[in-house]
Amino acid sequence: MSLVSGPGRGGQKTNALPDELALAIDQHVKYIQQLDTRKDELQYWMTEHLRLNGVYWGLTALHLMGHPNALPHDQTVQFVLECQNPDGGFGAAPGHDSHMLYTLSAVQILATINALEELEKSKHGGGDKVAAFVASLQDRETGTFAGDEWGEQDTRFLFCALLALAILDKTDLVDVNKAVAYVKACENFDGSYGRIPGAESHSGQVYTCVGALSITKRLDLANLDRLGAWLSERQLPNGGLNGRPEKLEDVCYSWWVLSSLAMIDKVHWIDKTKLTNFILRCQVTMHESRSRTTLISIDRIPSKVAFLTGLAIWLMYSTLFSVLQA
Repeated sequence: MSLVSGPGRGGQKTNALPDELALAIDQHVKYIQQLDTRKDELQYWMTEHLRLNGVYWGLTALHLMGHPNALPHDQTVQFVLECQNPDGGFGAAPGHDSHMLYTLSAVQILATINALEELEKSKHGGGDKVAAFVASLQDRETGTFAGDEWGEQDTRFLFCALLALAILDKTDLVDVNKAVAYVKACENFDGSYGRIPGAESHSGQVYTCVGALSITKRLDLANLDRLGAWLSERQLPNGGLNGRPEKLEDVCYSWWVLSSLAMIDKVHWIDKTKLTNFILRCQVTMHESRSRTTLISIDRIPSKVAFLTGLAIWLMYSTLFSVLQA
């Protein structure tokens, strides 16, 4: 392993980005704005189960690009509240069953647009009702959380629960210590984490587990050097990041891996120039062929947000490094 910048593969200096690589902000903004106008397309209805998540992804991307008001505020709030059910939780779209994933997205959307108080106007109850729904899904014996009433358990749901409750200032409703102990039980010999104890290490699960430890201020329980080594090894020669060993790179891991490295202060263990170059090369503009093989197609909002959030983290850290070196 290279130890130039850390245990990863990106410890060597690289050339600056080619001049032609640039973020097509105007096209990304326009694309997000017109998504809800494509109701005559089959794909619009086939992805209804992602609708509320999609609003969050799109809204986050718009904020990162400096266009926080590109979506109508009142209509956004109205749609979110229409997704709430009598149990206090939120479904993916109006009429869908409540689930932890969509409930977190609802809370995040309202917090992002400074509209959390709108929850109190909901016919299904305010913030207390939402928090009660989230808390009801904790397994009081193990500390983990289910995604919904049917009982599937995963560290994703544990993270979503703690994040939603933290935003609502209601973490006192759950057994935080047991939740933290469960995360620790999901730690593997390589320092990373799986979705349940004994499960394979995966970058997405690392993000949720490290995020949970960060929210609860228990990062001291993680083996930061070993975890940082595993995460930095996700960078491949082309600069992209993969989710686990021997897998191909995917731009979505620019978020899962990079944000995890940021939380444990080891972003410098990978090559930022190579990653930024890779991310920008995955961009598809309206002038390019729709048949081009790429990781960010014009129809993949989750990857679009990973793409933008990855660049945003790099911008933040580059600015910090500049200040420190001044």
